[in-house]
Amino acid sequence: MDSFDVLVIGSGPGGYVSAIRCAQLGMKTAIVEKYNTMGGTCLNVGCIPSKALLDSSHHFEEATKNFSNHGININGEISLDFNKMISRKNDVVSETTKGIEFLMNKNNIKVYNGFGSFVDKNKVKVVSNDSEIILDSKNIIIATGSKPSSLPFVTIDKERIISSTEALKLKEIPKHLIIIGGGVIGLELGQVYKRLGAEVSIIEYMDKIIPTMDSGLSKELTKVFKKQKFKIHTSHKVTAVERVNDDVRVTAEDKNGKIVEFNGDYCLVSIGRSAYTDGLNLEAIGLETTDRGQIKVNDYLQTKHTNIYAIGDVVSGAMLAHKAEEEGVFVAEIISGQKPHIDYNLIPGVVYTWPEVASVGKTEDYLKENNIEYKVGQFPMRALGRSRASSDLDGFVKILADKNTDEIIGVHMIGARCADLISEAVVAMEYRASAEDIARISHAHPTYSEAIKEAALAATENRALHI
Repeated sequence: MDSFDVLVIGSGPGGYVSAIRCAQLGMKTAIVEKYNTMGGTCLNVGCIPSKALLDSSHHFEEATKNFSNHGININGEISLDFNKMISRKNDVVSETTKGIEFLMNKNNIKVYNGFGSFVDKNKVKVVSNDSEIILDSKNIIIATGSKPSSLPFVTIDKERIISSTEALKLKEIPKHLIIIGGGVIGLELGQVYKRLGAEVSIIEYMDKIIPTMDSGLSKELTKVFKKQKFKIHTSHKVTAVERVNDDVRVTAEDKNGKIVEFNGDYCLVSIGRSAYTDGLNLEAIGLETTDRGQIKVNDYLQTKHTNIYAIGDVVSGAMLAHKAEEEGVFVAEIISGQKPHIDYNLIPGVVYTWPEVASVGKTEDYLKENNIEYKVGQFPMRALGRSRASSDLDGFVKILADKNTDEIIGVHMIGARCADLISEAVVAMEYRASAEDIARISHAHPTYSEAIKEAALAATENRALHI
């Protein structure tokens, strides 16, 4: 029987990062992955392939709609090779997952391909096509991630009624893509296919898209998407999804109870994700899950058995790859006797549409609901020289600061490169910076980051310089 100090089940961002950190700390480490490729949902059918398609479709849209504004004239018709686009996405995924295999070898982490399940609190059975093995470990980390959620009355046939997994490998561009859910995944994939020529209808149960983010971001993104000819239907409750040959009919009720029908050739069900613990045999070690299927853990991410930890999407909190990575490192350092910390309030959220949307800390909605006194500084992207130079005029940066102390308690932005810009806000808030601190820092000109300085100035006695 092979024995280890740490055994990680699942090789997504949380799992493989945790394994690397354990190995760095001198622990004999192994990882179990049920698929033939490393990287979990994120690298194979999530973050990485979706960003590859977003980038490719963005280039296509720029070439067909915006190059001429820059004096770039392309002789002849611009054509789209969709199969090539999908092939490039596959190449990006392959290269990235092979990179994880390299890191496993580099750090002397033993990889077992097969389905892992608990025998007892120290033993895991790994079953592959042609073998079965029992592994023994002092510590075990559950990092099995999540899977797409669905509605109880919807059958995802993976052909016309699809999840995000199938949306990343379609054989054709939909004529009319109906998306159930106005969250991150639905909006990103919707923009991919809208750029490529599909009609896109978004049906959202809540009264706004990206409902968990600041209302100001939702309002601005809705305005931009409507300008891009998306059809957005909020406050609609889907009641039925039916396939008839190559057509899909979606029935919904609007906020007044009126029945509305949507007809398209593809329907993407994108209502979120749920923890994936199927087949782990948690019953063998007496572990229970919540009503959302997540594993119960304490502040140290330990289960009822102190040598068994759970991280990432299988525990409560935002289902984000970088949150899982932070928890993976956290657990590795806890096992080694260190005293790490995670501030969950400072885990940024990003929507990789264009314009990009990013947020960290408390929303303005939260501050109002909880009667927290605050001040706000907001600056429009279109007032920046860099935005005019690149023609990326949509969006703004909003900084929320404590009314009495000026400490920054929330930053919300929408615009070009906000996925990268949000890191400045995270650093500032980690060090408990005030709005004035940011306002007094020199920001390179011309850059999009100047909007952060200007928003901080606006929050500091309304001192913005360029509006």
